[in-house]
Amino acid sequence: MPGCGATYDVGEVRTSCDACGSLLDIVYQWDQVAVPKSLREFEAKWTRRNDPLCRSGVWRFHELLPFATPDKVVTIGEGQTPLMSSDGVASYVGMKPGQLLLEYEGMNPSGSFKDNGMTAAFTHAHTIGAKRAACASTGNTSASLALYCCVSKLMQAVIFIGSGKISYGKLSQALDYGALTIQIAGDFDDAMQRVREVSSRMGIYLVNSVNPFRLEGQKTIMLRVIESLDWEVPDWIVVPGGNLGNSSAFAKAFHELKELGLIDRIPRLAIINAQGADTLYELYEKRGLRWNSGAPNSDVMDTYYAELDAAHLRADTIASAIEINRPVNLFKCIRGLECMDGVVREVTDQQILDAKAQVGASGLGCEPASAASVAGAKLLREEGVIDPGERVVCILTGHQLKDPTATVAYHTSDQKEFDRVLGSRGVSRAAFANRAVQVDNDLDAIVQAIQLNS
Repeated sequence: MPGCGATYDVGEVRTSCDACGSLLDIVYQWDQVAVPKSLREFEAKWTRRNDPLCRSGVWRFHELLPFATPDKVVTIGEGQTPLMSSDGVASYVGMKPGQLLLEYEGMNPSGSFKDNGMTAAFTHAHTIGAKRAACASTGNTSASLALYCCVSKLMQAVIFIGSGKISYGKLSQALDYGALTIQIAGDFDDAMQRVREVSSRMGIYLVNSVNPFRLEGQKTIMLRVIESLDWEVPDWIVVPGGNLGNSSAFAKAFHELKELGLIDRIPRLAIINAQGADTLYELYEKRGLRWNSGAPNSDVMDTYYAELDAAHLRADTIASAIEINRPVNLFKCIRGLECMDGVVREVTDQQILDAKAQVGASGLGCEPASAASVAGAKLLREEGVIDPGERVVCILTGHQLKDPTATVAYHTSDQKEFDRVLGSRGVSRAAFANRAVQVDNDLDAIVQAIQLNS
């Protein structure tokens, strides 16, 4: 918290402040590092693609996250992700052609945005000589950590998951990459509590987004966005809200760029919760939780969490990547909302899956949590908060194959399978389903089916 002011050495292994208990930030003394005078200076690195640090979409911007020396950086080519215009999705959202763009983080090596933060946290872990690294995960963080451990051979991955709270697409990655997987009875919030306790007791390096170095890597997503826009700042950034690391990192990125005089304005931020995991929406939009320039009214949070405990309420959404009741970066996030004049909204699983189908029809398949950003942009457009002529960037956080079960269930013609996977979550229809055509194993029947459906 601003009132604390405690500082720690970059070589220490810690996630929170001993004095006040708050999560830590990475703060640079910019007058002591070589900061570019213009963002266009980074373009010179495009010609040095054989240099691993230049090839990485994170470490290409090393001057803006200079906490590690180049020889300690661990990179597997993360961050080579496209920002793509989609007029089909723009039409669905209600935007003018060319004004809605999708930042496709599913193109990272492990299939999600997590690699941006993992390369930074893993680099710090390598710098201080860690031999084991741990995380709690709904799937994407565990896949990313397991991959970095597997490729680098520098440390063992220990991952904590909740019972029944991880998709097979993500679990298969962690298992294939050789991670030690601990499955506990409970959900992500339970796993998060335990991994923090175990890491503290056993001296294991913790890589969840309580780790401030994770956010340093994730802020480069915004650097790539404006890089793709010829260094212009968009009007809106729309992002799913789970543990709130991305939204916190994005705000930090724009705050620093503005402070350094590298941009002249900061875009607005929209964070989209799933209705079944809507802590931020409830606290920010309904109960008035605010950063208040560093003096947050935290009693609002305490009261709400006590209500959740008393009612034994658990997060429940098809968007498993954001199925989190107690986001660890809550206060950093509301600080970011203040910095970026932000808003928070919630969308239903029905809205998420319909948006997901529209993203898929545009050729950029994403997991359900990713589509919350598109569903949220549509809602904000309908409310008139977003203007159809503004430039809006929606973050697609994970690849389509991260959760194929939800995708197949949405498009299936098997009503029992639809009801089993989606019906129990309040999804009643598949307005944009692309169902397989049932046909006999007969040449004429197959030809006729193709003619009728073309």
